[in-house]
Amino acid sequence: MQVLLISDPGLPSRRISTVKDDFEGLLREDFDASAQVDTCVETLRVQPDHQLELSTLDAIVADYPDADLVIMFTGIPRHTQRKPLIAEVLPSRHVAVVSAPTLGALSTRRRLLKIFMSCINQMLPVGQVAQKHRLPRWGEWTSSGTAGRRTLHAHTFTGGPRLVSGMTMANEPLRMASKLSRALAAASATGAFGIFYSSIWQMAHHLSTLRLISIGMIAIAVMVVWLISINRLWDRPVNERLSQVVFYYNLSTVLTLLICVAALYACLVIGILAGSLVIIDPEFMAEIIGRPHARFTNYLDIAWLSAAMGVVAGALGSSFDDGADVKNLTHVQRLRSRVYVAGTDTAT
Repeated sequence: MQVLLISDPGLPSRRISTVKDDFEGLLREDFDASAQVDTCVETLRVQPDHQLELSTLDAIVADYPDADLVIMFTGIPRHTQRKPLIAEVLPSRHVAVVSAPTLGALSTRRRLLKIFMSCINQMLPVGQVAQKHRLPRWGEWTSSGTAGRRTLHAHTFTGGPRLVSGMTMANEPLRMASKLSRALAAASATGAFGIFYSSIWQMAHHLSTLRLISIGMIAIAVMVVWLISINRLWDRPVNERLSQVVFYYNLSTVLTLLICVAALYACLVIGILAGSLVIIDPEFMAEIIGRPHARFTNYLDIAWLSAAMGVVAGALGSSFDDGADVKNLTHVQRLRSRVYVAGTDTAT
């Protein structure tokens, strides 16, 4: 048995590389035969209506004539019948398509291997199905349409949150911070003022912990809203049928930016805290804030308030970052780059 695993660039390809050997071993164990798994990294195109463009998949498979079965592991979040679609099998083509985001943010190797083995069983004739079906307990395959097409949907209640978390993880929010270099520069420069201005020390000292936390949350929210508006990251459904799908896209965008900005905020707090511990003399601070002794929490309060000021300034600085870089970190923009136009070799 020769199986071809095609994965999208990025997170799907990295996950494939971690399970390839285990998958090959499971094939040998379940079917008691020799098995070989080949892998390749290709971007799967979609049609203007966001359906998979199978002709481009056929072109990829043509380069592997010895492949008996094909599994495409895509970063496209799929949604049919008002439920997230985990996998789809086309037995006539010996092709299965598995959606990485639908598996969730923390899907384990075991979970992924179960899906792959279940797809293999669905593509084989009944008499050749392995005794160990390895069907996930939470899923059930259903027939859909003609030509024996079969689908595996996520659970009704947990599928939506799992899809959104998977889309957020696929956006790689922590890597997004490097795309906001000008925002980080503006935030760092503004936050550094908190180290040298005693009025900020006094204000931080007199503010309650709850109010300081609220100020930080407001600063993060301001930057998230600014990034969404300035880069036009909020999408609207073109028709009612796509409203739930667009909701998932928008929610994953918001969560991605929240994680990104929160990480930026944490970096600012740590940096300003380190700087203040080096520069501000404890006795001098105690004199300014009117306390017998300066405590570590006083330094932390200053860093927290200064970081909040810096994040608000960073929102303005983000206006000078490359908007294309920010947009390409969201699922909607990456999906648009996959749209296949017949008769051309480029995406629109």
